[in-house]
Amino acid sequence: MEQKKDIHRIIRVNQAGEYGATRIYKGQLAVLKDDETIKKMADQEAEHLKKFNQLLIENKVRPTLFQPIWHIGGYALGVVTALLGEKTAHACTIAVETVIDEHYQNQLHELELSGEHEDLKNLIRQCHEEELEHKAFAIDEGGENALGFPVLNSAIQAISKAAIWLSSRV
Repeated sequence: MEQKKDIHRIIRVNQAGEYGATRIYKGQLAVLKDDETIKKMADQEAEHLKKFNQLLIENKVRPTLFQPIWHIGGYALGVVTALLGEKTAHACTIAVETVIDEHYQNQLHELELSGEHEDLKNLIRQCHEEELEHKAFAIDEGGENALGFPVLNSAIQAISKAAIWLSSRV
């Protein structure tokens, strides 16, 4: 691992992902104002974002240049999925968190190989656990029963993977 460059990449992409997640939930809550499950997940994502924002500052890492796009795109994805119904909003969470599960697992493996950065590993572990809880909540709320789930799931996973790839590089 090319230490400083790789750590900056990890911080940048995770901050971008947490930012995007807060925007998705903000969009969903604009439509589904009283959904307590979404509110709880949104609050946890806001805490994740706060921690990664702090790491950006402490490590002098610039955010992704795509942040303005994630601002609009995340919100739009949240609104559209919520307008299609609660199950579709939860289907969005399932798709995103499936990608994030793999993403965080890969980062943790990469960091384990370095044998350093315990604080960052602990933060990623905590976020990872909460992201898995979000997926479980969304499944419990019927997200897998949303109309067109397989197509929606594939599309949102592809978008999430593209966002990760772009945010980690630019």
